[in-house]
Amino acid sequence: MSLLRTYLFLIPLLVLLLAEVTKAAVARARTGTWHDKIFHPGGMPSSHSAFVTSLLIIVERKLSTESIEFAIAFCFACIVWYDAVMVRGMLGKQAEILNHLQPWRHLRTRLGHSLPEVAGGILFGAVVTWIGIAVSA
Repeated sequence: MSLLRTYLFLIPLLVLLLAEVTKAAVARARTGTWHDKIFHPGGMPSSHSAFVTSLLIIVERKLSTESIEFAIAFCFACIVWYDAVMVRGMLGKQAEILNHLQPWRHLRTRLGHSLPEVAGGILFGAVVTWIGIAVSA
């Protein structure tokens, strides 16, 4: 069976795309104007968090929580969630300081996610994945 034909591969990709579109719609609802938010860091929901959550659920459904693949997917998800909140959040704070020290050079300060944005991505990824599994069954 081709990898591209299986819903197990397509559901996380669909989740990623829908999360990016949702992020742009949420930004529009907050500001009243369209922004170029698709495929940019930050925003609600975290598309990376949604993607790895979907991948984690798919691995669990296919192989169970006792498999080594699930353990690897879980570790991968934890790294992505940690990176979204902590590492990229710190990079944004460093960019703010550098922008203050060098006003002629503007660095992006919105690189990471807040904890609610990551939690929103986890919830979004889980819900859309369960819907995808139910529809494809």
